[in-house]
Amino acid sequence: MIHASLVLQELKKLNVTHVVGLPDNSSAALITLLGCDPDMNFVAVAREGEAFAIAAGLWIGGKTPVVLIQNTGFLESGDGFRGTAVRMRIPLLCLITYRGYRKLRSWQVRHGESELNADTLSCAGQDSAALVTEPTLAAWGVPFDFLNDDGCLMKIAEAFNKANAQLQPVAVMVTDELG
Repeated sequence: MIHASLVLQELKKLNVTHVVGLPDNSSAALITLLGCDPDMNFVAVAREGEAFAIAAGLWIGGKTPVVLIQNTGFLESGDGFRGTAVRMRIPLLCLITYRGYRKLRSWQVRHGESELNADTLSCAGQDSAALVTEPTLAAWGVPFDFLNDDGCLMKIAEAFNKANAQLQPVAVMVTDELG
């Protein structure tokens, strides 16, 4: 488990003003903390694609937003992400909770790095969203890293700084539940 309170501390150190996203089971503890913190604003969206448009507007307005969504929602939001955050070169930290990560890594150990095709995407017991998350980020030129435990918290600041230096979204894949 990754401690949500420590993630919140990292975001506060970066002077993040808004976290925009759609709650999921993995991010629930962080969202609860955000709702109790007078220095942070959580903006809930109905669809993940909205998160990128809202975050872009906040950034244009001088705020410091972060997007918090699940990988399945990230994939759903492709056009909003590409057409807004990527195309407009919004320096945006994206915290993406990685549903299916453990099963994916276990499957890769057993089967090796298989190419994506109809057989791998329809494999029983495998989360097909997990299979395509990293290749999708790579295809869109989005740098990403993994937040596996509390010892990796510095990756949040590293990704935030990279996003600002390169004027582009950068993702941190949250591989365990935030508790």
